[in-house]
Amino acid sequence: MNIERSAGILLHPTSLPGKFGIGDLGPNAYHFVDFLKSAGQTLWQTFPLGPTGYGDSPYQCFSAFAGNPLLISFELLQKDHLLSHEDLSNIPNYNPHKIDFGSVIEFKFKILRLAFQNFKKKQKKFEDECGTFCETNNYWLDDYSLFMAVKQYHKGVLWTEWEKSIAFRKNISEWKNKLKEEIEFQKFLQFIFNKQWTDIREYANKNGIKIIGDLPIFIAYDSADLWANKKFFTVREDGSLEFVAGVPPDYFSATGQLWGNPLYKWKVMEKDNFAWWRKRISKLLEMVDIIRIDHFRGFDAYWEIPGNATTAIKGRWVKSPGEKLFNSIKKSLGDLPIIAEDLGVITDSVVALRDQFDFPGIKILQFGLGEHGDKKFLPHNHIKNCVVHTGSHDNETTRGFLESERKKNSGIYEWAQKYFNYYGDNMTYELIRAAYGSVSNICVIPMQDILNLDNEARMNLPSTVGGNWTWRFTWDQVHESLASNYKQMTNMFERPPLKKNENAKIKVAEE
Repeated sequence: MNIERSAGILLHPTSLPGKFGIGDLGPNAYHFVDFLKSAGQTLWQTFPLGPTGYGDSPYQCFSAFAGNPLLISFELLQKDHLLSHEDLSNIPNYNPHKIDFGSVIEFKFKILRLAFQNFKKKQKKFEDECGTFCETNNYWLDDYSLFMAVKQYHKGVLWTEWEKSIAFRKNISEWKNKLKEEIEFQKFLQFIFNKQWTDIREYANKNGIKIIGDLPIFIAYDSADLWANKKFFTVREDGSLEFVAGVPPDYFSATGQLWGNPLYKWKVMEKDNFAWWRKRISKLLEMVDIIRIDHFRGFDAYWEIPGNATTAIKGRWVKSPGEKLFNSIKKSLGDLPIIAEDLGVITDSVVALRDQFDFPGIKILQFGLGEHGDKKFLPHNHIKNCVVHTGSHDNETTRGFLESERKKNSGIYEWAQKYFNYYGDNMTYELIRAAYGSVSNICVIPMQDILNLDNEARMNLPSTVGGNWTWRFTWDQVHESLASNYKQMTNMFERPPLKKNENAKIKVAEE
């Protein structure tokens, strides 16, 4: 992927400030774009934008195509006359730094249903736009809206616990008639999400900022994707899982990681030239400018675990048709603006697949620190075609990591002092400077590290459920000089490179 030197920030929209308990696509999203621009940033990276299920993880969504209704801005709905001032007069007193998903979901959907009723009463213009959106997106929206309506009817339980007729799609027409109102509500939510997201993305693009979106390689078991397309996934006729995804035992886990996602029946998908995948990539490219594919190594080979396993120990590596898949997508959609998340145990064949399509891989500075760190992650071993981060959403914050290693007397902190030749009190900023100074074309720093926050701001602890994905920041944490400091650093390290006429201005000024 050909992209000039650039810098950006990793921040999921749920982490934005705001008074409704969770970040959304309203005024604070626009303010964040303004901050990015003033800080010289040209990239905004997010997590997957889909509707989250159990555990609130954006990597376990009810759909690979839909947007998350929790991101819908009430302030923008009010501006569009779909909500009144009175509708928003009793807002709970939310913690500005942590999302309480249970409370937020209950509150937001109550208000969203009010907006839907107002929409149906008087919004002719929106009705026309909504109709066009539904028609254009019917290839996924019809199944998704029915899935969510039936899930609501069954009080949110897993689809295998629904009435058998609809769990196995026997009486579709009957259920569509029965749940017509709820299906329309679900379509309304997707229309509004799409409208608000399209507007903020266009605003970002007009201000010189590209969006890096995220694509989890696997889909959730409890999803419209599987429910509507069982033939593509490793489920038996009764809905039970035949095989599931994970990773084998390694240095970090003696039993491996049992993710539980269904795997793909690749041979079935090949029969129509990977049409489902081509639609999925095409839809995401309508929403973002660059796609980061999570667990890229799974396109070369994946760890296949029996569906009834309790750990990931008993499994086997199975080859994936990654080359055929990406050739098919490239033929259909052209050159692919894809970043390959190539972390973990990476083989020569994974590297070959990544490099065959010129996808940049990822470097995490935290992984390279210390005597026993993996030195390929350190700046002196970087290449141009890669993306450098201080840490990821699965890591401790950089400050939290360094502080915990210092307390453990592991030697990592002292090693970092020598490596960076820095003995001050803000090692996080020194790692950020090193990332900016790297030869890597793309540099994206988590917002937690930009703000130098400790592990209270950690986003996710892998293999745990509950308490993750809840972090939010507030604008009073953003020092007034922060943007100008980062603007200077982007210029210093040529992210993006100065244009010829800008170089000329600098020379004249120096003379």
